[in-house]
Amino acid sequence: MKFKFVWLGQSVLKFEVPLDIFVAINQTYESNFKTLNKANTQLVGKIENEHSLFYQGEDTPTMKPHNRLPQNVLNWFESTYKFYLDFNKISEYQIRLNSVWVNEMKDNEYNPIHIHQGSLFTGLSSVMILGLPSHYGKEYSAKDKPTNGSLQILGNANGQFAHVDYAPMLKPRDFYVFPYDVRHSVYPFNSTNEVRRTLAANCDVHYNPVNNRGISD
Repeated sequence: MKFKFVWLGQSVLKFEVPLDIFVAINQTYESNFKTLNKANTQLVGKIENEHSLFYQGEDTPTMKPHNRLPQNVLNWFESTYKFYLDFNKISEYQIRLNSVWVNEMKDNEYNPIHIHQGSLFTGLSSVMILGLPSHYGKEYSAKDKPTNGSLQILGNANGQFAHVDYAPMLKPRDFYVFPYDVRHSVYPFNSTNEVRRTLAANCDVHYNPVNNRGISD
């Protein structure tokens, strides 16, 4: 049966982080941990250890521009966001990495449903898996559908037959990219003192939505 697939929703792209980039980020975080800016006041997460590696937004009482990341890591982020936009046929855009931080979740910590923004309301969010606990603890019910510690991405599409919820099976070096206004959350877990380490990054995208209407194949 011949058919043509037409996609009218927002997309989530999953990448595998190159090993050198993955190692560089973890080493930067671990070697600088004691001097990193705490990011809690900028974020909604119910997480004690949230620390910033990069910030190029406007000055706030709690956050000033800074950068702890090597240039090859910054270049990789930029190339990945450009790939996302090109894949989605967005034209005539300008991008600017806004912020990068690490969340290190412990037992019973969580991230409520939220969206992101940088200096602009339009842009790309992203989540990178830097380290996972060996187990997420007891599932109190529905053990055949475990959700402890899972990332839940909630699309903005609606209507009959729409696929809205996305809860991927995670592994280190996964990198998920999606628009700022896509809601997402992370459920708590109870792994007895193991941590779940992830990175989040925001990239502002300036583009003309009128010029990008009616994009064809």
